[in-house]
Amino acid sequence: MARPTAKPAAGTVSDGNTDAPPADGVASPSARRRGTPDSKTRAAMVEAATQLMFDEGHVAVTARRVAAAVGVNPGLVHYYFASMDELLLAVFRQGAEANLRRHARALSSRQPLRSLWKVNSDPRGVKLFMEFIVLSYRNETIRTEIAAYAERFRAAEKKIIARALDRRGITAEGMAPGAASVLIDGLARIIAIERTLGVTSGHDDMLTLIEEHLGHFDAADLEAAPPSTSSPSKVNRAPTRSVIA
Repeated sequence: MARPTAKPAAGTVSDGNTDAPPADGVASPSARRRGTPDSKTRAAMVEAATQLMFDEGHVAVTARRVAAAVGVNPGLVHYYFASMDELLLAVFRQGAEANLRRHARALSSRQPLRSLWKVNSDPRGVKLFMEFIVLSYRNETIRTEIAAYAERFRAAEKKIIARALDRRGITAEGMAPGAASVLIDGLARIIAIERTLGVTSGHDDMLTLIEEHLGHFDAADLEAAPPSTSSPSKVNRAPTRSVIA
């Protein structure tokens, strides 16, 4: 005689539905980390944690605050993430992957250096990055992730810069792409960081200088760009946009 199938106990998740939250909203140890990566609830938690981190810093990212922002029981945060550090790691990875996509778009754009400058000088991105730098001092996993993604960013930036230098006829001996990448990263971030502190001295002069050099590269990029399909015989020149705006 067949034995009756036992029903899952309250507060647990059956193997047949790994994304269903516990019935009472509190995750038991055996049920933790069972939510699927593409869950809408999980994605909402990552977005909420990102916003909290931007607004108030990483110390504000608690299970209670994240749950309140999403509108769920705090226990569900631990259903999707084994710890708050795991949630913060998810925040970092999401932002890092988004940055890699921005780098890819910059590489294929008609003004790659200008696009690269905008990626690196984004105030929101710089502020979140600094929060992760602070976190990395106590969290080896996040420190390792930052280093790994930084190498990927640098490789992508070197391709963008090498392409721009080649169009201007500048050899690696005259300006190594790696050196230019470090220079652009450093300048963009220090300006963004100082602005968050209210420091603006020297910024206008530096941004004017950067704008001047980007303008030279823009001209070469537009000359080398393929003709517009609407006007095969002419290069479609786009107006130069200021990086200061």
